[in-house]
Amino acid sequence: MKLIKSIVRPHKVDDVRDALEKLNIAGMTVTDVRGHGRQKGHTAVYRGKEYSVSLLPKVEIEVVVPDAVAEDVIEAIMAAARTGEIGDGRVFVIPVEQSYNIRTGERDV
Repeated sequence: MKLIKSIVRPHKVDDVRDALEKLNIAGMTVTDVRGHGRQKGHTAVYRGKEYSVSLLPKVEIEVVVPDAVAEDVIEAIMAAARTGEIGDGRVFVIPVEQSYNIRTGERDV
């Protein structure tokens, strides 16, 4: 199994969710996060005063999928989240050794 963590623009979350539903990926965790990469933030004006915004709002989407569909999921996330601009986000793939259902105690394979 693989844990696929993706950091995307907030307005792209619904597009990513729809793309994952087309692949029959049912479960996901969505978290509001802030950060920056190459984008390095931007300047903004509030009440006539300019200030720097270095940590930009993003959304982290986490899904655990079988190895067999991991590449399809990665491609779907990247296609759905891409705008072509700096700051589109990142996808991280992490191996998952074991998973357990808390209610039943069953181990997922």
